[in-house]
Amino acid sequence: QVQLVESGGGLVQPGGSLRLSCVASGNIFSTTPMGWFRQAPGKQRDMVAGITSGGTSNYADSVKGRFTISRDNAKNTVYLQMNSLKVEDTAVYYCNTPHRLWSWGQGTQVTVSS
Repeated sequence: QVQLVESGGGLVQPGGSLRLSCVASGNIFSTTPMGWFRQAPGKQRDMVAGITSGGTSNYADSVKGRFTISRDNAKNTVYLQMNSLKVEDTAVYYCNTPHRLWSWGQGTQVTVSS
């Protein structure tokens, strides 16, 4: 069973930046598409960015132009660079496959507030 460990969240002011990391255990990461999801209080968990095994990325309209997803297959790690953060980006962020095939990690809290 693949385990996912997210990190890099924190408290940041509007307009600031954060870089999230997600490390996956196991040896199938390099051939698996990945995604970053977020869940705000009282809302559903939605995918905001995805990346194929070959590095092609896609984004939700709400983060397009501000967030960048990337991956390092040698390190079994997927990243989310978040720039120009807004208050509405506040949420717990998780990684998983786009079809949510693996067990969820603990997530990492991102709070955007002045």
